[in-house]
Amino acid sequence: MAGRIPQSFIDDLLDRLDIVEVIDRRVSLKKSGRNFTACCPFHEEKTPSFSVNQEKQFYYCFGCGAGGNALGFIMDYERMDFPRAVEVLADTAGLEVPREASAFQEEPQQKKNIYTMLEKCADFYREQLKRNPQKQRAVDYLRGRGLSGEIARDFDIGYAPPGWDNLLKHLGLNQEDKQLLIDGGMLIEKEEDNKLYDRFRDRIIFPIRDNRGRIIAFGGRVLGDDKPKYLNSPETPVFHKSKELYGLYQSRKANRKLERLLIVEGYMDVVALAQHGVTWAAATLGTATSTEHLKRVFRQCPEVVFCFDGDEAGRKAAKRALESALPAMEDGRQARFLFLPQGEDPDSMVRSIGASDFIRMVDKAEPLEDYLFNSQAEGLELGSLDGRARLSTLAAPLIDQLPDGVFKALMMSSLAERTGLSQEKLTQILQRHQINKQPEPAPDKPEVVATREISPEPRQRAPRFNQQQDSTRDPILYAIALLLHEPKAASHVATPSALSRSEDNNAPLLAAMLELLHKRPDSTSAMLIGHWYGEAWGETLQQLLQLEQFIPGSDIELELKETLQHLERKYHQDQLGDQVDKLLTKDYAQLSDDEKQELKRLLSQKHDL
Repeated sequence: MAGRIPQSFIDDLLDRLDIVEVIDRRVSLKKSGRNFTACCPFHEEKTPSFSVNQEKQFYYCFGCGAGGNALGFIMDYERMDFPRAVEVLADTAGLEVPREASAFQEEPQQKKNIYTMLEKCADFYREQLKRNPQKQRAVDYLRGRGLSGEIARDFDIGYAPPGWDNLLKHLGLNQEDKQLLIDGGMLIEKEEDNKLYDRFRDRIIFPIRDNRGRIIAFGGRVLGDDKPKYLNSPETPVFHKSKELYGLYQSRKANRKLERLLIVEGYMDVVALAQHGVTWAAATLGTATSTEHLKRVFRQCPEVVFCFDGDEAGRKAAKRALESALPAMEDGRQARFLFLPQGEDPDSMVRSIGASDFIRMVDKAEPLEDYLFNSQAEGLELGSLDGRARLSTLAAPLIDQLPDGVFKALMMSSLAERTGLSQEKLTQILQRHQINKQPEPAPDKPEVVATREISPEPRQRAPRFNQQQDSTRDPILYAIALLLHEPKAASHVATPSALSRSEDNNAPLLAAMLELLHKRPDSTSAMLIGHWYGEAWGETLQQLLQLEQFIPGSDIELELKETLQHLERKYHQDQLGDQVDKLLTKDYAQLSDDEKQELKRLLSQKHDL
C-alpha cells in the first residue's frame, strides 16, 4: 500500500507552481487589475465572477463560492482525489511524489481504505448481476423498467443475491477487511451473538457516489416482499445522507456545464430519466431536501427544479422544500416546483409521454416566487381585508429567510402589491415576528446587581463562522485572518495560553495555525489553505480571505500582537467575572469577611485588566 505524501513535499510543490499558469491551462484567464478573471468553470454564468489572486496563490468565485489553491482546483476541476491531484501537479513541476511510511493510520487513510473497500463491493455486485445463477429476476426487473445495459453500466447498477453472507465470504477474508466492511456499512453485527451478515440481500444495488466520483454508500431496491422496499447504507465516516444526492455526480459527468438539476424522490426515477436522455436529475437519500443540499447544488448549476407527486404527501414535501430553499436563494439562482398528476412519478411519466413532453413540463414548472405566494394563499379570500392580512403574516416571515439582495427586495415589493400594504408596514410585521420568536430573557436578580461595583460582560460562544459578524468583536477570527494574509507575522508572537482553555469554536484553528507557522515560518497563504483543504477549517480560511471586514491594515505584525493581547486580556476578564458571579450567587450581606475581601480583590483585578 502506498504511503502518505509528506506535507513538506506538498508545501514545496505549491511554492514552485504559479496558480495562474495551472488554471490558465484549463480555463482562459484575463488580467483584471491585480487579479485574473474568467467565467467560473464550476457553475453556469455569463458575467465573469471567478477571480485568481496571483499574490496569494488563491482562486475564488463570487458567484458560487468555490475557492482554494492550485491543488484544490485540480481536484474539483478534474474530479480527482487528493493523491492523484498531487501527482498531476508534481508531473507539471517535473517532480516525483515521495511517500513515507506511517506507524499509525490517520483518519484520512482510514477513509481511503473504506473507499477502496466500497469500490470492491460495487465490483462484486456488478459481477453478480452478470453471472450469479439467480440474476434473472434482477435482469427481468431492470428490463421491465425499460433500462438498457448501457444505462446499467453508466450507473454501476448491481445485484445482491439472496443469502446472509455472500459479500462477507467474498471480501471479509481477514479481520481488517471485516472491520472495513462494518465501518463502511456493508455488514451488520448481531449484538446477541456477534455474528456478521450482509446488509443488502436480494436487492437491486445502486452505488452512491460523492462529487469526486468515489463510491461512498449503496442503495438497494428489494426484489421480493421484504421490507423496507428501499434500503440505504447507514451513516458512516464517508457517508452522510443529509449532504449527498444520488445521481449528482453522473449529472455533472454527462453535462460539462450543468444548467439545471431536477430533484426527484428515488434512484429509479434518476436512472429512468437518464435512459430517456434527461441526464440532469438527482435524488435525496431518504431525507427531505436540506438547505445544505441546495447550497451544494447551486455551486454547480443556477437552477433547481423540485419534482413531486401531486397528492397531499407531495404537497407537504414541497412546502418543506420551499423552507429549505429560501436561505439558499441568492441573486442569480432560480428554483421551480413541478407537480405530477396523481399516481404518476418521473419514471412512469417519462415512459408515458416521452422525454420531449416531459422536458416541456419541467420548463413550465412553477417558479419559487409564484409557488410561495400561491401555497400561502390556499384557503384565503384575498378579496377580503382579513385574507390579505393573513397572507402578509404568513408570507413575510418566509421572504425574510431569503438572503439580502435584489430578489428579496422584489419579493417584498410583490407582497406589498398583493396585500395593499406598504413595505414599511410589512417591515413592522417582520419585526413583530422576530420578537415573538426570541426566547424570553431570564429574570433579573436585582439583589445581585445592587452589590456589584463592576458588572462583568457575559462570555459568548462565537459561531464557527458568521459572514455578518463584526471582526472587531471577534479577536480570534481576526487573528486568523491576519495570519492568513501575512503568515510570517506568526514568528513575532507566542501562542496565547488562553487558547487552550477557550470555549470559542475557532480557538483550536488559531492555535493550530500558530503551531504550524512556528514550525514552518516560510509557509504561504496557499499552503495554509492547502494544509486543511477539504476540511471545515479550510472552508473557514477560504471565506475569511475574501471578506472585506477581515482585510487587515498596513501594520499586520502590530495588529496581530495587539489582537492576541486583547484575546488574553478578555479571557482573564471572563475568568474573573465567573469567579465574581460565583461569589454573588448569595446576597452580599451573607458573604463572610473572607469572601467579601476576595470579592474586592477580584473586582480590583478585573478593573486593572
